Amino acid sequence: MVKAVFAGSFDPPTNGHLDIINRTYKIFDQIDVVVSVNPQKQYLFSEEERVSMMEELLKPYKNVQVHACQELIVNYAQKVGAKVLIRGIRSAIDFSYEFELAHMNQTLNPQIETFFVPTKEKFAIVKSSSIKELAMFGGDISRMVPKIVEEKLMNKYKK
Repeated sequence: MVKAVFAGSFDPPTNGHLDIINRTYKIFDQIDVVVSVNPQKQYLFSEEERVSMMEELLKPYKNVQVHACQELIVNYAQKVGAKVLIRGIRSAIDFSYEFELAHMNQTLNPQIETFFVPTKEKFAIVKSSSIKELAMFGGDISRMVPKIVEEKLMNKYKK
């Protein structure tokens, strides 16, 4: 059995995130989608909100579970017996960053491999920070995020 981990802040979850999950859940026996919690980072959605959205969005995937994590992702992966870290790549800039991160993770735990998944072209510009800014100004984000995320974003910015 090959278990993988797909980690991210998911602040908010995007259609790009779901595309990566949809394309990889058939490859791995189990995927832990890990909502990363970094105390140094400012999030729009709380840990609980992000976990809840991901759980709702991933209900159809029987071999995908959602967890929160406040530790190095390679330590989490080792703890749960995962052998692979899934990383989505939107651009050459993403690849450069993720490539360096993969090397660091290999140094920390050589037993865990990184699996790069290039995004589909239609999701190449889907970036959480841009989506939040667009939502803040009332822009159309309907093609970038699932409906439940769109509604939660719009509610956040109405306050």
